[in-house]
Amino acid sequence: MQCLLINLEPSLYTVKAILILDNDGDRLFAKYYDDTYPSVKEQKAFEKNIFNKTHRTDSEIALLEGLTVVYKSSIDLYFYVIGSSYENELMLMAVLNCLFDSLSQMLRKNVEKRALLENMEGLFLAVDEIVDGGVILESDPQQVVHRVALRGEDVPLTEQTVSQVLQSAKEQIKWSLLR
Repeated sequence: MQCLLINLEPSLYTVKAILILDNDGDRLFAKYYDDTYPSVKEQKAFEKNIFNKTHRTDSEIALLEGLTVVYKSSIDLYFYVIGSSYENELMLMAVLNCLFDSLSQMLRKNVEKRALLENMEGLFLAVDEIVDGGVILESDPQQVVHRVALRGEDVPLTEQTVSQVLQSAKEQIKWSLLR
């Protein structure tokens, strides 16, 4: 009898992906931190598979395609945090809860598809505050919301979206006309 010994060194790289799908299983947000699914086609197939396995269950964890998946749903959204099969589920759940609670505060407890789509820049900033390159940076939603608010206020002109620049220009024109 042959024994296979796998050496699992501790790693900071705990999160493989963060996904948010709508109630049809379509992608609203996806960030993959490794090349487990290198092409968009493979990612979309994985997302459909994960949605089909989880959208009718009340549990919070699943093992799928050799990955640990923690998830939760809210109104018309499904949130997923994915790690390797040997990853600590509590760590992944901490990331999931931090993301959900941060968005809940940012969206004033209105965590649903329309509100999320209107605040995508906040979602991107929150995810970047929580996880960087697969490494968990923060698990306190209060800290995440605070940092997102700070980053949103003082974004350099080169990193502003077109809508932010146009809004700023409108404000300046309005104030110059009122003088």
